[in-house]
Amino acid sequence: MRIMHTMLRVGNLERSIAFYTQVLGMKVLRKQEYPEGKFTLAFVGYGDEASHAVLELTHNWETTSYNLGNGYGHVAIEVPDAYKACEEVKKHGGKVTREAGPMKHGTTVIAFVEDPDGYKIEFIQKKAST
Repeated sequence: MRIMHTMLRVGNLERSIAFYTQVLGMKVLRKQEYPEGKFTLAFVGYGDEASHAVLELTHNWETTSYNLGNGYGHVAIEVPDAYKACEEVKKHGGKVTREAGPMKHGTTVIAFVEDPDGYKIEFIQKKAST
């Protein structure tokens, strides 16, 4: 067994694709429209779906925003340098909600950013090999 994808409902598909590809460096792996259901699916990620977990961005054509609720947490992405990753997000107009730094009660360097729909993404700085 393995995790295949996480699905996020998005209000504007092109805006979300731009964020995940241009700001976070993912690639669009596939995109499919379902006219009878009035929705489009776009799969984005850092590697192919056969060997990597990816994000499924679901755009329901008649819905422009969602209430995220309080049950959703975040998507975590390992980065070589969380400080630099935050600077890149800001450089591209993205929103950093927690600057990079050691997590409370620990030493792991983390940061949080938001995508255009308000979903939280945690950057976790890769630990140096010993």
